[in-house]
Amino acid sequence: MSAVGIPEGIRRDVEVLWDFHDLGHELRPCDVGVGLGSHDPGVADHVAELQLRGWFPRIVFTGANAPTTAERFPRGEAVHYRERAVELGVPEAAILVEPRATNTSENIEFTRDLLSREGVEVRSLLLVSRPYQQRRAFATARKVWPEVEIVCSAQRLALDDYVRSIGDADRVVDMLVGDTQRVSIYADRGFAVPQDVPEHVVAAYQRLVDAGYTSRLISG
Repeated sequence: MSAVGIPEGIRRDVEVLWDFHDLGHELRPCDVGVGLGSHDPGVADHVAELQLRGWFPRIVFTGANAPTTAERFPRGEAVHYRERAVELGVPEAAILVEPRATNTSENIEFTRDLLSREGVEVRSLLLVSRPYQQRRAFATARKVWPEVEIVCSAQRLALDDYVRSIGDADRVVDMLVGDTQRVSIYADRGFAVPQDVPEHVVAAYQRLVDAGYTSRLISG
């Protein structure tokens, strides 16, 4: 076992998926920063950091609850993210909360509708997510809101540091495997634009499935 709990026998495959989901987008100023709700409080921290550095003037935190977040964020992901950002120094007036979304498509759709109601003109979004959600978030946003430019970002943590921050290596690997599956399945179902998935990524994904990291898979 590694120091953070990832078995050495699967480490290389986990690293392949980790690297695949990191889009490596270069930051640029955007009209709005969007924090996608999840179990990871680091999303709120990163949104706050970017806003305070001037990458966008306005924030939307979006997310209700999922089975993996109800205990940690009982008032809803977006509400807790907002509270965390305010603690870190983001002005309350700069933050909008979208508290209903339960999946990534809804995150984008409901954020678009909220900003429209608020009269905010949007040409570009800086989407902030968990590190391994970047590719799926980008593909979903391109499908749901194709008129805007999408830039993706996440906390720049090494794999071991991220696992340590979450405190559960198996959970991180399960989520990586699940998001890799969703990149293809959601495109097939029309929820996201297609993404190229190289053969070595497919092979790493399949080996992890065969090793039993299947709790986040959905039926195809």
